[in-house]
Amino acid sequence: MAVPQTKAELLKAIDVQFAKLMRELQLVSDNQFREPSLEGHAKGTTMSVGDLVAYLIGWGELVTKWIDRDQRGEPVDFPETGYKWNELGRLAQKFYTDFRALSPTELIARLRRSKETLEALIKARDDQALYGKPWYGKWTLGRMIQFNTSSPYANASGRLRKWKKAKALA
Repeated sequence: MAVPQTKAELLKAIDVQFAKLMRELQLVSDNQFREPSLEGHAKGTTMSVGDLVAYLIGWGELVTKWIDRDQRGEPVDFPETGYKWNELGRLAQKFYTDFRALSPTELIARLRRSKETLEALIKARDDQALYGKPWYGKWTLGRMIQFNTSSPYANASGRLRKWKKAKALA
């Protein structure tokens, strides 16, 4: 799928990749959901399917936080307060911990809410606000949203397909 350049393309990319991700998650049992057998986000680590979903929630909610703070005229700590861009593995570990207590059903519901919140924020903006000017460094707001929604959804779907194939679940 091409990199979105408009609000409509961004919303479509999110919907398409999210639907693929949900299809991949459907066949994962609750026991398999917590098994740390997927390659982790930090080199040399493993994670569970639940951790992967927690990672997606973490980034989705972080983007919402960025947009909310920016909208209120408050400073935004990129990527997150206490983390630098070269510490994303550590940030991934934080996301795993933040959501570890949630059941698989709760994790998927929270991921769905995160996606819906971001879609509402996108729908409230026009193409100019999303793609007409840089928002963070050289990146537009639309691109920053895409970096943290449809792209990771696609990556997660691929990880899950590979994992399921290796486990003979597909």
